[in-house]
Amino acid sequence: MSLPESGPPGPDEPVAVVAPRLRALRRRAGLTLEAAARAAGLSPAHLSRLETGQRQPSLPMLLALARIYATTVSELLGEAAADRDAVVRAADMEPTPAGGWTYWQAGAAGRGMQALRVHVPHGSQGDIVRVHPGEEWLYVLSGRLRLRLGDATHRLAPGDSAHFDSLTPHRIAAQDPDGVELLFVHTLLQSPTVSLCLGTNPGVTP
Repeated sequence: MSLPESGPPGPDEPVAVVAPRLRALRRRAGLTLEAAARAAGLSPAHLSRLETGQRQPSLPMLLALARIYATTVSELLGEAAADRDAVVRAADMEPTPAGGWTYWQAGAAGRGMQALRVHVPHGSQGDIVRVHPGEEWLYVLSGRLRLRLGDATHRLAPGDSAHFDSLTPHRIAAQDPDGVELLFVHTLLQSPTVSLCLGTNPGVTP
């Protein structure tokens, strides 16, 4: 399922940091622009615009590209891996806007499992269907969430959680006007088999 194209960069988006890293990490992964775009469900032209800073990446795009490049969202955003401290202080969690969502890194950078606190506004990206290797776990902190898993629709209230194989087509939407606040954990497949799972055929990097 292709991800919809995102809009031009806004003043608060991390495009200046992300754009040059996207190209560098794609080359490090040994992927052509066409192969990487196909794996992420994007057009080559749109991925090129992301790499040159002409478009802003949404959070689902960052997650998809992180998996394809066998890295983390933290590295895509240029965040230092630091010393992998086991404790993340609330004061150190900087909000990052991406495609209408806002998220805070709630785990250590550079890990194979990513933990995020996410705010999903009402009406934001509710039509995006996601399919990718790995597992996801989410916990509703506030607001109400509509979670579509395959053909089933679930409505989650504060205190409810969900744990599922993310190869199951899924979509997330906030039901309340104030949006929904989540704890979100996902796994990254840190191996060359990621491209096989996504059905890609990596070529030689230009």
